Formats: sequence, C-alpha cells, structure tokens
Amino acid sequence: MTFRSPVSEYEFLLNHIIGFDRVAATERFSEASDDMVSAILNEAGKMCDEVMAPLQRPGDLNPAYLENGVLRTSPGFAEGWNAIAEGGWIGMSAPQEHGGMGLPMTLTSAVNEMMSGACLSLQLAPLMSQGQIEALDHHASDALKELYLPKLISGEWTGTMNLTEPQAGSDVGALSSKAEPNGDGTYAVSGQKIFITWGDNDFAGNICHLVLARLPDGAPGTKGISLFLVPKYLPDENGVPGKANSLKVVSLEHKLGIHGSPTCVMQYDGATGWLVGKEHGGMAAMFTMMNNARLGVGGQGVGVAEAAYQQALAYATERKQGKTPSGTIADHADVRRMLMEMKADVFASRAILLSCAQAIDMAAATQEPECAARAAFLTPIAKAFGTDTGIRVAETGVQVHGGMGFIEETGAAQFCRDVRVTSIYEGTNGIQAMDLVARKMMDGGEMANRLMDEIEEQAERARQVYPNMAEAVWQACESLREATDWLVAQEDLQNRFAGAVPYLRAFARVLGGHFHLMAAMADQGGAREKLARFYVKRMLPEHAGLLQHAQEGIEGVMALTLEELAN
Repeated sequence: MTFRSPVSEYEFLLNHIIGFDRVAATERFSEASDDMVSAILNEAGKMCDEVMAPLQRPGDLNPAYLENGVLRTSPGFAEGWNAIAEGGWIGMSAPQEHGGMGLPMTLTSAVNEMMSGACLSLQLAPLMSQGQIEALDHHASDALKELYLPKLISGEWTGTMNLTEPQAGSDVGALSSKAEPNGDGTYAVSGQKIFITWGDNDFAGNICHLVLARLPDGAPGTKGISLFLVPKYLPDENGVPGKANSLKVVSLEHKLGIHGSPTCVMQYDGATGWLVGKEHGGMAAMFTMMNNARLGVGGQGVGVAEAAYQQALAYATERKQGKTPSGTIADHADVRRMLMEMKADVFASRAILLSCAQAIDMAAATQEPECAARAAFLTPIAKAFGTDTGIRVAETGVQVHGGMGFIEETGAAQFCRDVRVTSIYEGTNGIQAMDLVARKMMDGGEMANRLMDEIEEQAERARQVYPNMAEAVWQACESLREATDWLVAQEDLQNRFAGAVPYLRAFARVLGGHFHLMAAMADQGGAREKLARFYVKRMLPEHAGLLQHAQEGIEGVMALTLEELAN
C-alpha cells in the first residue's frame, strides 16, 4: 500500500475549522502565512510519503536489536532520521535563538501526525526529542540550553524521557532512583528505568536522557523528585561527546508492535547528570515534556487511523466479491458503513487535535490565561480520543480486509499492533479522563461551559442552513452540560472517576459533531456535508448512553466484591 499524506485535509481544517488565522495574526507567529503553511505541509508530506512510509514494513519485520551491547536499528531508519533532521522537522516549534524555526505548534502537530501515519516507529524518535527540547527550554540553565538545544534541534543528538521503573508505573512518586551531589555541580544518578522509548540508537552522536531521581533530602512521593539530564557520552569543554557515561541498555522489550522503535531497559550506575530546574521540582519540569508528548501521542493515534483507513479503502475498492455496482466489496452496505465511520472519526479526532494545538499557540502568543486553560482542558480529550480512534479505526481496517486482515503480509494487522500502545503512553486514557473530570474542573466547570457555549453558538448559526443537524448538535451539547454540572457537584471524586472515561468520550463525540457541522457549513452540498450528516445521525447519538454511564457514580462499579469478581 502507498501512504499519501492528507495535506489537503490539514489545509481545510486550518482555513475553515480551527481558526488558524487568529494564530497567524499574532506578532509571534506573523510569518505563518498561507503560502508558508502550504509549502511546509507539502514538503513534509513529500518526505513522509517518499522516505518514511517505505520504512513502515521493514521496521516491523526487522526490529531493532542488541548486538554485544550495541543497539542496531532497523534497516533504513538511520537514513530516515537524517531526512527528518535535515528537513528541520525536529525543531519546527523550537526557539529560533537555538536553531529552531519558531513555528506554531499547530503546524508541528500536523507534520507529526503525517509522520506517524507514514511510520510510527520512527516518528517516536523526533517526538521524544521535541518533548525534551521544550522541557529544557522552559526549565534548564542557560549553560545547558546553549550546549544541548542546538544539537537536539538539529538532530545531531537525540532525547529521551525516563520516568517508569519496575515498581513505579503511573505512580511516579514510588520511584527508587537516586541522585547524589558530586560536589562540582553535577550529580551521580543511579537506578533502573523501563519502557524507555528510543533509549539508544546507532545514528545520533549522543543520546540525552531526562531522568527522574530523588536527592538524599528529597521527601517521599512526587514532591521529592528532581530531574536530571544524563547524556550517553560526556561532552568535553568544546561540547564534543567524549567519555562514555556510567549507563547502559540492559535489554530491549519484546513488544506487541512498534518493533522498529527500541524500547529499552536502562541502567544508571552513578552516571553523571546535571540538574534541570529546581531541586525537588522534577515533576513540574517533566510535565512540560509530558504535556507536549500527550498532544503528540494523540496525533500518533490519528496518524495511524489515517493510514489504516487509506489501506482499508484501497483494499475495499479492489476486492471483487458479490454483485455490486462496482463489483467490489466497497459497495456492500456494511463495508461502506465501516469506511464511513472510519473517515468520520478520523476527521473528528484530527479537528480536536488541531484545535488543542491552536489553543497552545494562542496561549504562547498572547499569554492570555483563558487560552492556556482551553489548551489544558482539550489536551486529555485530544490524547485519549485521538488514540482511541486510532485503535478503533485500525481494528475496523482489519475487519474490512476480512480474513486477509488477519494475515500479516497485508500490513493491516500491523496498524492494530503498533497503535495499541498509544492509549497507554504518557498516562493511560483512564488517567487522562480522571484528569479531565478532576484537575481540569477545579474551576467549577467554567472552561467546559465556555466550550459548550461556543458549540451552541455555532449550532445556532447553522440552523438556517441545516436545522436538523444543528438541533441535534445543540441538544447533545445541552445533555453534555447537564452531565458536566452533575460531575462538578460530586464532592466525592470517586463518583467522578467511575464515569470519567465515558464522559470524556461523550465530550469528544459532541466536539466531533460541532466540527463536522462547521465543515458542512464550509462545504454546503459537498462531500463534507454528506459526511457530517452521517456522523450527526449515526455516531453523535452515542453520547446519550455515554453520559448516562458517566452519571451513575461509584456504587455500581464497586458492586461486586473481589471474591465475587473471581467467582
């Protein structure tokens, strides 16, 4: 199958749906003209289609491996990395003073999504570097910035994040890694970390690890954690990688998918590191990187969904079976239903993702608290719904292929295997939902209600053209508002958490209806109107059951004892 980057989709969303013109109108991003944006998207699409997409299957069939302690990457991945680095795609949104382009995160999100659809295993490498670049830019000392940022931005060096330990998964505060002051401004970092994406490679001059560890006087839990930059090779006085640091890759995880991406078990034995941010302030610095990655991982889900949809559509329009107008399975009602659902949800999840990125850009350009609050609220929805969509669309793609989807040679199953981890990465989707109904509603639901006001205002504007669709979106939003009020009223957070996942999905469903309605208004009588009608009539109604589930509270969830669950 030949992957084709959906450049025209991004251009439509930027021009008609998410309000990118407001980003380009700011002083900070004034250079992001229509011509520049089009050139960037087309050039990135060309690189994805011609360089990265051909690496998708080889990366799966020829995984990264350790050879006498040396990591060997999949064939062609070094050349793929070089193309990404030379094109400047790693540092798109990075600060210009250190070699970045300083472009809006909205454009970076679009390019990252294209790269994810082309080859997710390889795209994970620049995503990790991008997160580290942002963390260092916000929290590192000037000396660390001057040394590390230009090399990370150029792709000469790569970055990782080291949070998880065997005994400390989502409960980061349970980590046991330690850091001892060396007396010269550096620290000796010791401990083991697992699930380290791209923890090593054979194409970068240095690998820079951001490692969470506890200082001797660090308090228990997350409040006592600090963040350290620990390079594979210690730079000399000229910034040239020299002596090997006291760290190593113990092993590579044997995974369900993303075989081309080496997931490492890392061991640090008194490795030399530098403090990033304040002592005991590691979580604040790491969350900068994690929030960047959460948006990126949401884009990975959307990107894989796009690729799985393209392959399913190509197969369906070629597979001869039954008496249909085209002679192919694409004209069977149920196959067409699956294709329509796939396409509709790819659009909805992509619109949510780019809307979140647009809010991040507006917050950066204007420093307005409301923009920052909007971005924070949309982040868990973009991450969870984007990755859930990737999983659902990839699974449906296998179904469209029928028996051939279960055969590895077609590549349909690889999308399922690769994308499955995205709902776990950077905080599981359950954690995203809990964050949405708890931390993101500490304002009493104000941000949620402002978003719902926008949805209803748009529905009112659409009534004269599409009265039935507009009414459906408006009514769904009212139901969402009632459920939001119920959640905010629950002082026992367990009552919120029990219905957090269905609530997040319902919010995404309503946002999807909102964006589809906007698309219909921009393409009256066209294909987007037809797709919007399908979504609003057949997929939006799911919100009702989800919201009922969300408001049932904790009691039913805990109704069975552990013994009864076992029996």
